[in-house]
Amino acid sequence: MNIVSFEGGMVQVDAAVVAEGLRLTPEALRTALQGGTVTSRCEAGVGDDAGRFRITFFSANRRMRLIVSADGTVLQKTTADYTRRSAP
Repeated sequence: MNIVSFEGGMVQVDAAVVAEGLRLTPEALRTALQGGTVTSRCEAGVGDDAGRFRITFFSANRRMRLIVSADGTVLQKTTADYTRRSAP
């Protein structure tokens, strides 16, 4: 499998890549996804970005983002550490 594939309206991302980006083991990623402590978002580009997708995975203190083309080619991969702020 490519790192990213689009099949039947679903986006599939290689779990090993996501785990590495979030600094988790694959087993910890699976547990976190099932428990809702790791979430994801996929956004389709519009205008100049049409044909591209931004796929972002969030954990409690880390974010991994992939920018991919419609055929699943990874154009950019970024990661960042952050701290979520509490609501006022």
